Amino acid sequence: MPQSARTLTYVKLVAAMAMWGGTWIAGRVIAQELSAPIAVAAMRFVVAGLVVGGVMLAGGSGIPLPKDRQEWGLVWALGFFGIFLYGLCFFFGLQHIPAGRGALVVALNPVVIVLLAWAIGKEGMNRRKALGCAVALAGCLTVIGNGDPLALLQGTVGIGEWLIVGCVACWTAYTFIGWQATGRFSALATTLYACFTGAILLGLAALVQGGVDLAAWSWRVWSGMLFLAIFGTAIAYTWFTAAVHQLGAGHASVFINLVPVFAVLQAAVLLDERLGLPVLFGGLLVIAGVWLTTVQKTTLEKTA
Repeated sequence: MPQSARTLTYVKLVAAMAMWGGTWIAGRVIAQELSAPIAVAAMRFVVAGLVVGGVMLAGGSGIPLPKDRQEWGLVWALGFFGIFLYGLCFFFGLQHIPAGRGALVVALNPVVIVLLAWAIGKEGMNRRKALGCAVALAGCLTVIGNGDPLALLQGTVGIGEWLIVGCVACWTAYTFIGWQATGRFSALATTLYACFTGAILLGLAALVQGGVDLAAWSWRVWSGMLFLAIFGTAIAYTWFTAAVHQLGAGHASVFINLVPVFAVLQAAVLLDERLGLPVLFGGLLVIAGVWLTTVQKTTLEKTA
């Protein structure tokens, strides 16, 4: 990849992480106002799908349909893991814990993805990357445990943290399924399919749950939903999926370590959430981990 293209990919990845940091603030506001936030999640991905579809039509590429059973399987898997299950864990988790704290749990994502990619032979591993993952993980665990890096492993954290850990598992599955999907679909098409299949599943869940009253949503709920749909999904998902295709799943996913940093900073400013010393220390470790992992060109070893 030319250096200019690689630099642009990195810039888009950082911007996408800033947007994803903002999704935790929007999600926290929505989760606090609504006891049944699943309908908001469904609406988020309907709007996001419409935006992505409009971009595809405006670009003249059209909207191709999956061609066979295998492609349809990929489409529904993307929606099930990356949208439906992730959305449930995300909103119900944020009903229990603050936005910044929830986002910090997601810093486990890159470690899980890089190690899994290495274990199945999709990417190479070197000492610098391994050290970066270890440092980022230490930072994440330190903040989650308010200074005790073993708190999560000992099970002394609450249900909110565990629900967000569910987000980690769902996102790991989505990343690897998306990696397979980019061999068949464009980044925009992958995002479009995931949005609509996930929205269908979330919509069905919202109907089963009941209590859907769009007229009762406040302007904060509507503005939060639109931010989640346009910036947190249509733009950020597409840029991340493209980066996975260009850089590899493990390399691109290391940038997810920046999400909690952006989320904690935005939560401190917008939600007045306290930013204590453990959070600052853990955030510095996360940034150090990202730098250690991405400062030099990484050789990615992909299997067929």
